[in-house]
Amino acid sequence: DTEARTLGDVIEGADIFLGLSAPGVLTPEFAKRMASQPLILALANPDPEINPDDAKRARPDAIVATGRSDYPNQVNNVLCFPFIFRGALDVGATEINEAMKLACVTALADLAMAETSELVSQAYGGQPAPFGPENLIPKPFGPRLLTKLAPAVAKAAMESGVARRPIEDFDAYYQKLTAFVFRSGLLMKPIFDAARRKQARLVYAEGEERRVLQAAQQIIDEKLAEPILIGRRKVIETRSRQLGLRMRPDTDFELVNIHKDKRFRDYWSEYHTLAGRRGTSPEEAKTVIRTQHTAVAALMVQRGGADAMLCGTVGRFHQHLKHVDDIIGKADGTRSYSTLTGLILPSGTFFICDTHVTPDPSAEEIAEMTRLAAEEVRCFGIVPKVALLSRSNFGTSDTPSALKMREALRILSDVAPELEVDGEMHADAALSESIRKAVLPDSRLSGQANLLIMPNVDAANIAYNLLKMLGGGVTLGPILVGAAQSVHVLTQSVTVRGLVNMSALAVARAHATNRE
Repeated sequence: DTEARTLGDVIEGADIFLGLSAPGVLTPEFAKRMASQPLILALANPDPEINPDDAKRARPDAIVATGRSDYPNQVNNVLCFPFIFRGALDVGATEINEAMKLACVTALADLAMAETSELVSQAYGGQPAPFGPENLIPKPFGPRLLTKLAPAVAKAAMESGVARRPIEDFDAYYQKLTAFVFRSGLLMKPIFDAARRKQARLVYAEGEERRVLQAAQQIIDEKLAEPILIGRRKVIETRSRQLGLRMRPDTDFELVNIHKDKRFRDYWSEYHTLAGRRGTSPEEAKTVIRTQHTAVAALMVQRGGADAMLCGTVGRFHQHLKHVDDIIGKADGTRSYSTLTGLILPSGTFFICDTHVTPDPSAEEIAEMTRLAAEEVRCFGIVPKVALLSRSNFGTSDTPSALKMREALRILSDVAPELEVDGEMHADAALSESIRKAVLPDSRLSGQANLLIMPNVDAANIAYNLLKMLGGGVTLGPILVGAAQSVHVLTQSVTVRGLVNMSALAVARAHATNRE
């Protein structure tokens, strides 16, 4: 039907070039003869039919994809094959048909338009561009590939009649896949379930922060809470757009700009009422509310405008905690605050207390934080096994620190006799029953301890950071223990996934507080 026999014969005005042939087949001169905004798929490996840089010089308007990872838009079968197989296997499909392939490609196209995950950003050395000529295809590192593509393939198999084991509960299936992708998934499942049962209003003090924005999008998608973001509308909208986020203020979340909020007078007046007898003047109260978003978030919770809050992604931990203490305060009967930090390691899940607050707690404070931390651990469906750690091992030393931990155990025996706790002991004795039994066969603690109580904040913080880095652990927290409301002060190093996990925890604990 045509006398054209070479690429040069057919390239004039072409919209798409699809090559899987040899290097240099498509010359810059050929690229110049293509139609406006041509799509060039140069998929020969290891060297494509045209170098992307050469293609861009010849045709700046071209959209170029290759099979290589060192150029934008890598076309790779790893984006489809594993997830087609996973979806097919999960429903016992008798074949892989066209409907399943189309479902996978459609889900992949939808994912290409979605916001970029933090994991992908880290893998590619920064924030990839939003969907466009330089970011046309999802990256192979994307954690959502499994959770989006496999369910789409499974559904297509069911609808096309080739599934022998249809999935009855796709929500449970999605959660199972999420737990596979994220190491914290299994630990967080009861917390996520509690958060979903009845959504609460969760206020983020640093609503303009990019990680907070990304986390808020996931919170909305997973229906974990009703987010409230404190910040400037223009900044939040601009950064959301740069991140490719789909959420919109006043529709998907509440946006609070205190500089333009009609509640400003009420907020600074209430803050002055709380802090006026501590030397804070009305003008100083106004300045605090204008400049300290943690104070605004805490007042929202205190006044009932929000059920829980997160802060701390920017600034110093103790500055945030001071606002929480000034406005929210401690729970009734609580002596002091403490923090509990979780570590998900290959050898198991462990919690360390107190990693951030009290420099040198007394025996009474140690006993209190142990009892409250054990309650938090139970929220994860884990039975707390508590070790009071020291350089002394069951009486081998009488240093002040050892005596303090020994006295804390005595107090706990009186106030929480049901708690499985022992000490003071070495860290290796806490983690190895055989080592512990060799020293003290009748120890009250059985198996491996999962809640490690440190004698001071230095020991706790150093141990936590060492385990996190050397053990390659996934972290959870810090969880603020002892506050009157569900409020948590995070750290500047928190990840997007860490924010999502702590958001769910804050919401779940708000519900528990309401029930109590």
